[in-house]
Amino acid sequence: MARGGARNRSGPQPDENSLKSAKTGYSLTALPSEGYQDEVPGFPLPDATAREAEVWQQAWRTPQAAAWSMQPWRHRTVALWVRWSVRMEDPEAGAALGNVVVRLADQIGMTPAGLKENGWKIATDQVAAKRADKQAETTPAAPSARDRLKAVAGGGA
Repeated sequence: MARGGARNRSGPQPDENSLKSAKTGYSLTALPSEGYQDEVPGFPLPDATAREAEVWQQAWRTPQAAAWSMQPWRHRTVALWVRWSVRMEDPEAGAALGNVVVRLADQIGMTPAGLKENGWKIATDQVAAKRADKQAETTPAAPSARDRLKAVAGGGA
């Protein structure tokens, strides 16, 4: 029986912004916020349905797919997540199937916890951030609650 040692999700996850992480050189790999732009690989499981092919295509446009593309050994796990996710769409799907989908999603980084476990983060889209800042500068601020108040003559009870 295994004893001791680090386990997945035991204790707090490392914080990229902590002093300890700075000392140890811990950092997360930034994934492109615009998603994966290259060719989508073929679905590696047999007898793919049309819905599985659609979800597979969608999955390969996420930022996480940039990491999967460099780790071909993950393709089968991603395909299993796609297959079970499609089956989870059935209203009759059970809770056990939901657990399988969530565990696979964690393994391939499709959840916030999964991103951290894999050592990934989604990069900030700096162009969009600058565009939003510029728009905020040109958009007049909404009037405050104080500005919207009006004095009423004889306003007593």
